[in-house]
Amino acid sequence: MTIYDLPTWAALPAGILLILGGLFVLLGSLGLVRLSSFYARMHPPTMGTTLGTGCVLVASMLVSSAIAGRPAVHELLITLFVVMTTPVSATTLMAAAIARSKPKPKETS
Repeated sequence: MTIYDLPTWAALPAGILLILGGLFVLLGSLGLVRLSSFYARMHPPTMGTTLGTGCVLVASMLVSSAIAGRPAVHELLITLFVVMTTPVSATTLMAAAIARSKPKPKETS
């Protein structure tokens, strides 16, 4: 097993970003538990997950770049995927909830 000496310029911001990412995810989870309706519960986890994942990915880019000695940007693809899919899935869930909450038309026969 190889042990890498991570420079302080990469370790300090990466640690701070990992802590911030964990706090964002924790706040999103608390919002999911604390809020009363489905519609109110949609926003905190979506934002918390997106911001938390972004912080973790930026920390990963810093550490990977420091270890490799060159810019490592493959995490940008993951970021792009998360940023594009999270709002779409939240909008789809909201549309399904709205469709389910509408009263069904009465059949007259």
